Amino acid sequence: MGSMFRSEEVCLVQLFLQSSSAYNCVSELGELGLVEFRDLNPNVNSFQRKFVGEVRRCQELEKTFTFLEQEINRSLLPPFHGPIPCPNPLAPQPRELLTIEEESERLARELKEVSRNRDGLRTQLIQLSQYKGVLTQTHSLTASQTSQPHRAMSSITDSSIFSQILIGMLNFLFVAGVVHPWKVPSFERLLWRACRGYIVVNFREMEEQLEHPETGEMVQWTVFLISYWGDQIGQKVKKICDCFHTQVFAYPDSPTEREEILQGLQGRIEDIKSVLFQTEQFLQQMLVRAVVVLPQWKVRVQKSKAVQAVLNLCSPSVTDKCLIAEAWCPVSKLPELQSALREGGSGSGVDSFYNRLPCSTPPPTLFPTNSFTAGFQNIVDAYGVASYREVNPAVYTIITFPFLFAVMFGDVGHGLLMSLAALWMVLEEKDPKLRNNTNEIWRMMFGGRYLILLMGLFSVYTGAIYNECFSRGLSPFSSGWHVGPMFENEEWNATITFLINNFLSLDPNITGVFTGPYPFGIDPVWGMSNNHLTFLNSYKMKMSVIIGVIHMTFGVCLAFFNYIHFNQLSSVFLVLIPELFFMLCLFGYLVFMVIFKWLAFDTTHSNSAPSILIHFIDMFLFTENKDNPPLYGGQVVVQKVLVVLALCSVPVLLLGKPIHQYITHRRKHRHMVRNCVVCVLSGRDFDAADAFMHQAIHTIEYCLGCISNTASYLRLWALSLAHAQLSEVLWEMVLHNALTWQGNMGSVILFLFFFVFAVLTVSILLVMEGLSAFLHALRLHWVEFQNKFYSGTGYKLNPFSFSSLIHDSSAL
Repeated sequence: MGSMFRSEEVCLVQLFLQSSSAYNCVSELGELGLVEFRDLNPNVNSFQRKFVGEVRRCQELEKTFTFLEQEINRSLLPPFHGPIPCPNPLAPQPRELLTIEEESERLARELKEVSRNRDGLRTQLIQLSQYKGVLTQTHSLTASQTSQPHRAMSSITDSSIFSQILIGMLNFLFVAGVVHPWKVPSFERLLWRACRGYIVVNFREMEEQLEHPETGEMVQWTVFLISYWGDQIGQKVKKICDCFHTQVFAYPDSPTEREEILQGLQGRIEDIKSVLFQTEQFLQQMLVRAVVVLPQWKVRVQKSKAVQAVLNLCSPSVTDKCLIAEAWCPVSKLPELQSALREGGSGSGVDSFYNRLPCSTPPPTLFPTNSFTAGFQNIVDAYGVASYREVNPAVYTIITFPFLFAVMFGDVGHGLLMSLAALWMVLEEKDPKLRNNTNEIWRMMFGGRYLILLMGLFSVYTGAIYNECFSRGLSPFSSGWHVGPMFENEEWNATITFLINNFLSLDPNITGVFTGPYPFGIDPVWGMSNNHLTFLNSYKMKMSVIIGVIHMTFGVCLAFFNYIHFNQLSSVFLVLIPELFFMLCLFGYLVFMVIFKWLAFDTTHSNSAPSILIHFIDMFLFTENKDNPPLYGGQVVVQKVLVVLALCSVPVLLLGKPIHQYITHRRKHRHMVRNCVVCVLSGRDFDAADAFMHQAIHTIEYCLGCISNTASYLRLWALSLAHAQLSEVLWEMVLHNALTWQGNMGSVILFLFFFVFAVLTVSILLVMEGLSAFLHALRLHWVEFQNKFYSGTGYKLNPFSFSSLIHDSSAL
């Protein structure tokens, strides 16, 4: 918990890596994920660094691996579903990397050749099958068309000139092929318009579907047969066929030739199928081998590339016998760092070592998290990463965030549904299907499963306090209000009272009517009262103010730990204490009045209870309202003193810190002059105008923020009221109406209406209202709570780790 409250101590180390063992040392550090390397060559172009050749070599290998993955996804049968298993081998040595390069290139080259042969065989098989379909489908058509000219010529003498002309006109020529079925209407229309009816076109669908050579989809190709006469018409037909990218085949005039070609096609198709089957088997064997070795190759090349990239950040020594690197490392991990350097340099004659360096720049921030705390830390980091050794709000966000959410979302039923959904994600968190899901919304919800679980459990708690379960009240205990004494004391008449009054009032001053407060939460009898909403509004509004003031005051108090840790004791007296005085003297007193009124005025004195709002207004006006009785004796004097203290804290907050900084600077300057120390930049060390301006902005922001932020916490009341009213409206308009139906039809109606009720409950009340309450709770933490003590101007420690690199690449 100590490292969660404040960042782990991080130091800057200088690593001396022997040239022969630098690769192994960096590889060991990558396996452990200890340090974050700094770039010692910021002015050197990335293409001019020492190990850029090795990095390019790894990039070329990654391109080869990408080709292999594409071939696996395209051609492996059965298809490989799910992510490729990712092993965790060590980074390869240069000789091993050369072996991987040779084997991967040879495998890629063979795959290219076999795939090209397979694709060529498939294309030939498709074309031959199309040719066969053309001859089969058009055989009957050509037989009928060629018989008609012979019958026409039998009645004409061979010696007439007319017969010669007619023979030429009736000597049909053919163009046959296949066209995509989507192109048939436009293809037919263009043929008719261009050839002006001097052709006969026939279309028929093929009996079997064939693969499209370009897209790979299965298509029911359409066979066309165009009968024409004349060379000019034939040229037009062929040009149109080319424009529509049809597949045209040679079409003999003689039926005998067509039969011979058809028989030859059948034999060639069988031969190609046999060769294609053997080629496919050989390709599958190669793909299976690639699936086995590819994951390991990818991980090893990624590690080698990462190591070479880190070595590019190092600078060579003067003698060029070692590499010098600088890195951020947690102080608690320094022994592991030394052992990693010793392990990496075990094969060389000289061990690598490190030195701690002083650093003027603030170190990075490191908060070790687990699956439970990661979601809460991400909420804080989204606002800003904590400065080095600054108090971390995530420790308190674990409790305060679900609680504030639950105040706005309080409902036992809705909280149980949310808790069950989150509990399922928690119990199944090791399921690879859930962890490796690439949906962004799902990954966000799955990462915050523990946060959602706590939000649901806290909602059950606040819903029990509100006594609401799907907008209905619960009665686990007996009510503190009783009707019997009203009849016993003759306040009510059993006949007359119910006839002349629509609403009945219970008098708590009558003995036995009110026996005491409800044991836990709100009494369920309020759910039946007509002033139910008025009572809950008053209760939730005051509760929101109390929670808001406590939350903000706690945030101001947390600044104490920052001031003490950074040795800013003056800020405790000149900033923290004035801020507390301003907050507590005004809004802390408001909370005191609310609680005091609850405790001091019971049911017998409820009619004489004063108005807290009027008292609070009179407090600022230094007046006394005779119509509003005081809460206690001497209230006016106490209020005047508190307002004066709050006003006096403002100039202290405004001027105290800049004046103290100016006096401290002058004192240091005199000491330097007395000791004859020349400081050229002494005039630039302190800018009084800048200090006063900065503190003035802070004072105005804080004083106005105390008012606006306190009002901002009223969103707890507003959203809680909205959630309760939406839930009640949904009950009254959907499920309540279904319960009024009787008989068998009533069961059917109830089933249908319950389905609608469940869908609307999940979509509106759980998802939409839950998201709204989440965003408002997020704003209360970022603006109202964290700005009291949290700067969030740091940056994360991103250690060089192979596991994070591999995880990020697999996520892409």
